[in-house]
Amino acid sequence: MMPRFTVHVRDEWLTVPCKDATYTIKWLGFEALKRYIKNKPDNGGIQHIKDVHFVVRRCQGLGLLDNDDTIEDVLEDNDFVELAIEGDTMSQDFIPSQPGTSHLTRAYREPELYIALDGNSLTSTDLVNLGKGLYKIKLTSEAEQKVEQSRELLDTIVKENKVVYGITTGFGKFARTVIPVSKLKELQENLLRSHSSGLGSPLSPERTRMLLALRINVLAKGYSGVSPETLHRMIQAFNASCLSYVPEKGTVGASGDLAPLSHLALGLMGEGKMWSPKSGWADAKYVLEAHGLKPISLKPKEGLALINGTQMITSLGAEAVERAEAIARQADIIAALTLEVLKGTTKAFDSDIHELRPHPGQKEVALRFRSLLDSDHHPSEIAESHRFCDRVQDAYTMRCCPQVHGIVNDTIEFVKKIINTEINSATDNPMVFAERGETISGGNFHGEYPAKALDYLAIGVHELASISERRIERLCNPSLSELPAFLVNEGGLNSGFMIAHCTAAALVSENKVLCHPSSIDSLSTSAATEDHVSMGGWAARKALRVVEHVEQVLAIELLAACQGIEFLRPLRTTTPLEKVYDLVRATVKPWIKDRFMAPDIEAVHRLLVDQKVWNIAGPYIEKYCMEYIPESRPSSPTAFALDPPPSPRKRVRLE
Repeated sequence: MMPRFTVHVRDEWLTVPCKDATYTIKWLGFEALKRYIKNKPDNGGIQHIKDVHFVVRRCQGLGLLDNDDTIEDVLEDNDFVELAIEGDTMSQDFIPSQPGTSHLTRAYREPELYIALDGNSLTSTDLVNLGKGLYKIKLTSEAEQKVEQSRELLDTIVKENKVVYGITTGFGKFARTVIPVSKLKELQENLLRSHSSGLGSPLSPERTRMLLALRINVLAKGYSGVSPETLHRMIQAFNASCLSYVPEKGTVGASGDLAPLSHLALGLMGEGKMWSPKSGWADAKYVLEAHGLKPISLKPKEGLALINGTQMITSLGAEAVERAEAIARQADIIAALTLEVLKGTTKAFDSDIHELRPHPGQKEVALRFRSLLDSDHHPSEIAESHRFCDRVQDAYTMRCCPQVHGIVNDTIEFVKKIINTEINSATDNPMVFAERGETISGGNFHGEYPAKALDYLAIGVHELASISERRIERLCNPSLSELPAFLVNEGGLNSGFMIAHCTAAALVSENKVLCHPSSIDSLSTSAATEDHVSMGGWAARKALRVVEHVEQVLAIELLAACQGIEFLRPLRTTTPLEKVYDLVRATVKPWIKDRFMAPDIEAVHRLLVDQKVWNIAGPYIEKYCMEYIPESRPSSPTAFALDPPPSPRKRVRLE
C-alpha cells in the first residue's frame, strides 16, 4: 500500500501520496505546495513555486525535519506534518503542542480493542483506560435502538409544534420564550457558542478523552434525544482521538458542567480548537477534515443534550478515585518497609486485635501488613536482629496504620460506588421517555452527589500523606531512627533527605487547604433560576491535586525507606519488600553523597502512578491470603486484582 502523509499548509490540510519513500522531505514539501496552489485563483499568492523557501516539521511535538532527509528515515505512514512558508507569520490562535505532557503523544498507536457502551455498565476503571487510549468505543445494538426511539419522539414533538423546554424554547431564564421552528438549529448552535465561556488551561488529552467517552455513554442510555447520526460522529471523533479544547475552569456543577461540555461539543461542531496525536493543535474544522470526519450538525434539542450533565466532575472524579485506590494499597507496602527499617514490631497487626474492631478497611490493611511481614512466611534478617529488644510498642504512625489507612480504603470504596453510579446515570434535562411518549423536566444534572463524594475523597486520602510525612520524619531524625541524620553519611557536608522531608511537609500543608470542601458553597446563577449549585468541578480538580500530592509524599517515603535499608546491610528484609527495594534501585541509585534529588523523586512517583510497586508486592500478598489464611480472603473480588485482563463481554476486536 502506498504511504501517504497529511500536510498542513497555511489554512488547509492536504493528503500527499508517496510512491517512493526514498524521496526527500523537500520533495514532500513541494508536492504539498503544488496541491495547495492548484485550486487557488491567484496561486495562493505564490508566483514561482521553485523560489519558495519553507521548513517542515512534525505536527506532534513540532520537531523540525531536514529537507534533505529521506521520508522513510524520519516519517511513518500517515504522519501529520506542517509546512511553514518563509515570510508567513504563524496564527496567534495556534496552540503549540507540548511534548511530554500526554501519554497519548508517545508513539501513539490506535487501539484494536473496543469497549461496547450501553449507558449502564461502564466503570471508572474502564473510563480511565479509555482516557489512556487503550480502547476505542462502539455502541451495543440495544443502545442504538434506544437512541433511535427517543429521537423519533423528539422529531414528533417538533413536527407537532409542541412547547417543550430546551427543544422549542430558550434556556434557563428564557424557558418561556418560544422559538420558531425555522430557528431551532440556530438555537442549539447559539447555545454551544454562548456557553463556551470557560477559562484556564485545557484538559489534557487523556482527560478530554474521558470526558468525551463519558458523554457518549450517557447519550447511549437513550434518554437524551440525540440523533444516531450525531452520536456516531462523536464516536468517530473519539476513536480518531480528535479532541476539543476544553478549559478546566468555569463549571459550577449545576445545571451540569455547561461550560466545559460546551467547549467539548463546539470542537465537534467544527469550531474552536482541536487536538489529535497526529495533527497537534489546529482549528477544529481542519483537524476533523484531516481525519476524514464531518462536523456534527445540530438538530432540535441536540445542543442541550450534549452539554447538560455532570460528566466533567465525574470523569475527573473517576481518575481521582482510581489513583486514590492505587496509592492506598501501595501505601501499605511502603509503610511496611518503613516499619522494617525502623525495627518496629508486627504485634499490632495480630488478626485477633482487628476482629474486635472489624471495619473492613482496617482488617484489610492489617492483613496486608501480616502478609508482607509475617516472619513464618517471609523470614526477615532485620526483624530477627531485634527480636529480643525491650521495645513494647511503636509510635502511632506505625502501630496505627490499619486504623488510619483502613478508613481511607473504606472511604475510597464508598466514593467509587457513587462515581460508578454517576458514570451510568442519565443527567440531562429534560429527559426523553420514548416508552411513555413524553419529556419530563427534572434535576439530574445537579452535581451534588459526585461533588460531596469527591470532597470526602480528598479529606480521606489526605491522611495517607499526613501519616507518611510523620514516618519520613522518623526515618530522618537520628534520635528516632538510630540511623545517620537525614539518611546520609558525612552529615554537614551532605544534607541527604533534609529538604526532601521539607517538600513532603509542604505538600501535606497544601493539602490541608485543598481539603476544605467546595461543595458546601453555592452561588445563585442564571437570574436565580439555578439558585443552588454544587461547585463540583472544583471538588474534582482539587481531589486530583490532593491525590497527586499523596503520591509524591509516599514516593519520598519510599526513597527514604530504601535509603535506610542501605545502613542495615548486609541484613535483608522479607522477600516481597526486598523485591520492592530492587524495583526502586533499578530506577534510583543509593545516595553516597548529595546529588540532584528532584528527578529521583519524580521517577519513583512514576513507579507509584504506574502501580509497579503493587504489581511487584501484590502477588505475595495474594499468595499469603490464599495459602495461609483462606478464610481471610477479601470479600471484594478486586481487592487483590493485579491488572485484570479485559472482560471478553465488553472488550471486543472488530473484524
